[in-house]
Amino acid sequence: MTKNKYILNWIDEMAAMTQPDKIVWIDGSDEQTEALREEACSTGEIIKLNQDLLPNCYLHRTAVNDVARVEGRTFICTSKKEDAGNINNWMAPAECYEKLSKLYRGAMKGRTMYVIPYSMGQVGSSFAKYGIELTDSIYVVLNMLIMTRAGAHVLEAMGDSPDFIKGLHAKADIDEENRYICHFPEDNTIWSVNSGYGGNVLLGKKCFALRIASYLGRKEGWMAEHMLILGLQNPKGEIKYISAAFPSACGKTNLAMLIPPEIYQKQGYKVWCVGDDIAWLRVGEDGRLWAVNPENGFFGVAPGTNDKSNPNALETTKRDTIFTNVVHDLDNNTVWWEGLDNNPPANAIDWKGNPWDYKKFDKKDKSTCGAHPNSRFTSLAKNCPCISDKFDDPKGVPISAIIFGGRRAKTAPLVYQSFGWQHGTFVGSIMASETTAAAAGAVGVVRRDPMAMRPFVGYDMGDYWAHWLAMGKTIPNAPKIFHVNWFRTDDEGHFIWPGFGDNMRVLMWILDRCEDKVDAVETAIGYVPKAEDINIEGLEGITLDTIRELVSVDVESWKEDIANIKEFYNLVGERVPAELKEELAALEARLG
Repeated sequence: MTKNKYILNWIDEMAAMTQPDKIVWIDGSDEQTEALREEACSTGEIIKLNQDLLPNCYLHRTAVNDVARVEGRTFICTSKKEDAGNINNWMAPAECYEKLSKLYRGAMKGRTMYVIPYSMGQVGSSFAKYGIELTDSIYVVLNMLIMTRAGAHVLEAMGDSPDFIKGLHAKADIDEENRYICHFPEDNTIWSVNSGYGGNVLLGKKCFALRIASYLGRKEGWMAEHMLILGLQNPKGEIKYISAAFPSACGKTNLAMLIPPEIYQKQGYKVWCVGDDIAWLRVGEDGRLWAVNPENGFFGVAPGTNDKSNPNALETTKRDTIFTNVVHDLDNNTVWWEGLDNNPPANAIDWKGNPWDYKKFDKKDKSTCGAHPNSRFTSLAKNCPCISDKFDDPKGVPISAIIFGGRRAKTAPLVYQSFGWQHGTFVGSIMASETTAAAAGAVGVVRRDPMAMRPFVGYDMGDYWAHWLAMGKTIPNAPKIFHVNWFRTDDEGHFIWPGFGDNMRVLMWILDRCEDKVDAVETAIGYVPKAEDINIEGLEGITLDTIRELVSVDVESWKEDIANIKEFYNLVGERVPAELKEELAALEARLG
């Protein structure tokens, strides 16, 4: 399929180490893809679901010890330890190659090595970056065909170039003690072994599109961010685009596929999804920041996805989808998960492959769940009812606003605007969420997750912030930067803001601020809305006083937060930019 000697030599080298019985090149054709599905069904690797109800949908179960990303086994391998930073796990490249080579040796004996040429971003566009993943898993092949633009046309675009990301994945023994997901940013290489779970083995996703791409972006003057991209269309047909970063469990996918409240729908407002997880951003010829979603699909969390929380995501999953670790409903050969509806199947197999009795399900005990809490759907983005017509546009979309968000009970107001790019970078650097009952450990513990990139920066976090500051100086018409918090609670611990589609009311204020249509109140932390500028028409139980409470700045909480921020900056270490330390000192002074 290619005469590219760099590709062929590398594949020869990897095959000599892993010793597959045969090598199959993935061309992206429907015929080959269907043959692979049939083969995977015949071995039980995937299960074909009811084709009338769920056309072209399949179910897969991972090993019970292999159900999520493993941050503790994820390494950044740079020649200097300090370049990987204090927050990443580090291993010296030579040591890592030697250690993993032993695990790979003969790991594909009796198996097939699949060669997947793929593109992150539109093939041939200025944003596009190419990779090849070698894997011994048909499940990985089928997921990569959904999540990326894969096939022979990518090889044509690569030509004779040595410039591609080399990804090697082997299931080996799915041994969690020898599970490694290792990134070599200086070598454009990713090695993953002893896992079969998507987040560790779909190497185009977090491994390439964030960890390696963030390193490349810094080197080449662009940004790879853990951000959704959405377009908000007004009744005149004008569309403004927003990118937003949220840590997990903060409603990122729901916002990306937001359904406008009725009052806005009646006026003709629409929301379009460009991407739900990753944005690559670069400065356009017009001096604005332009963004693309480098992915081709969604790798979403199933539990909690339903007709109320995210009807667009649910609709997307009804065809061309691979479900992982959900409940198998045997009566109609479909799938189910907790939070889908109130009709759990009576005759079912759980995510571990055992008979499941829904009558024994206890909300407080995760071990009684039918679907794993991190069970997934892999779906084509083009099947989403609200997918943007700019989804495939090689130029991307111009970004008006960047939003950071966290989950804070008291500290952060519903929304505030930064004083400028430098202060906005500071706001992103101190992003945090408080642990909920759903997370392991104590409730209410603050976890800093700057720009929602804590697990995904491919180099030192302080250098990453410095790159943000440097980018700000190169964007003549930079987006304005905001912070939101949908999760403020009253004294009884109930959420005050309704969230979901009503979050659009906050987005409307944000866009009004970007166009200087409304004034704001300057506070110690940034600009907050005047209560009357947040549209509450049609909201039950929400008054102007409620909004005043939601946008108030809890000075005592912020003062307490300062110590935690300083502790986090100390953890990041000596590469924290001086500008951010100045912003922290200025915040402390403003708080009095």
